[in-house]
Amino acid sequence: MRLDGSDESKNIEDRRGSRTGMGGGMFGRGGGMFGGGRGGGGGGKKFGLGTIVLILVAMYFGVDPNLLLQMTGSDAPSQYEETTYSQGSTPGISDAESKFVAKVLKTTEDAWGRIFQQQQWGAYPEPKLVLYSGATRSACGLGQAAMGPFYCPADEKVYLDLSFFREMGQRLGAHGDFAQGYVIAHEIGHHVQNRLGILDQVDQVRSRGNQRQANAISVLSELQADCLAGIWANQLRRQGDIIEPGDIEEAMNAAAAVGDDRLQKQQQGYVVPDAFTHGTSQQRMTWFKRGLESGNIAQCDTFASTR
Repeated sequence: MRLDGSDESKNIEDRRGSRTGMGGGMFGRGGGMFGGGRGGGGGGKKFGLGTIVLILVAMYFGVDPNLLLQMTGSDAPSQYEETTYSQGSTPGISDAESKFVAKVLKTTEDAWGRIFQQQQWGAYPEPKLVLYSGATRSACGLGQAAMGPFYCPADEKVYLDLSFFREMGQRLGAHGDFAQGYVIAHEIGHHVQNRLGILDQVDQVRSRGNQRQANAISVLSELQADCLAGIWANQLRRQGDIIEPGDIEEAMNAAAAVGDDRLQKQQQGYVVPDAFTHGTSQQRMTWFKRGLESGNIAQCDTFASTR
């Protein structure tokens, strides 16, 4: 991505810094979180760093973390570290990774600002993106690095521990700045869903159905967020000066790398479709590509076949 000289978003809330220990239960997608992994029960030990690294991507992309817990012999954590910060304060960002996130977020603000205006939906309400280390509080519960990036509808914020990008490259082979941009754009896609009232409907269906039905509606929601990320990429491609050769391939590779079928196969050796929460590799690539090629939000109706 060519982002040299690009503007940075002012909607970054940086909570990294000094840490203080805290107790608490494990939160996953409980409390209305979108984009993160599933929660688990509580045990008596702290997770070591190595265990957190092992379950980081699995929890985020819908693979049952209990499998890895059994393999490592670890119990679920009951204590975490949380970044301390002054409420409402946003320290200046100086490191390259954070500047990159701020620039990518600005591209999403510009893209969706134009789309909301074209659709006559009013002004695009820009979400905050919270950078944190280890764990932090959100209106949806305790957010942890082990959950991966997630969007909380209750406070309209995206939460991101930057260590996720390093794990994504090292463990899944999803390398490149545009692959990271795709992850951010996917979470912003959940914000767009929230503003359009889609997430409320998703939660209603989840609450009425069994676990299998809840998983199925989650897949449709996540695939739609992939399609909306494709629309963001379409907007950048129209500008002609940000996307570089190989960028789209990076995003497609990232979408394939985080398919439920691929992750389940890697982690447990077999695939359980009823446990999917984000969609297969092929589905994720297909819906991202659909948004990319059409640039039309009407083409992102993943729920059409279920109505």
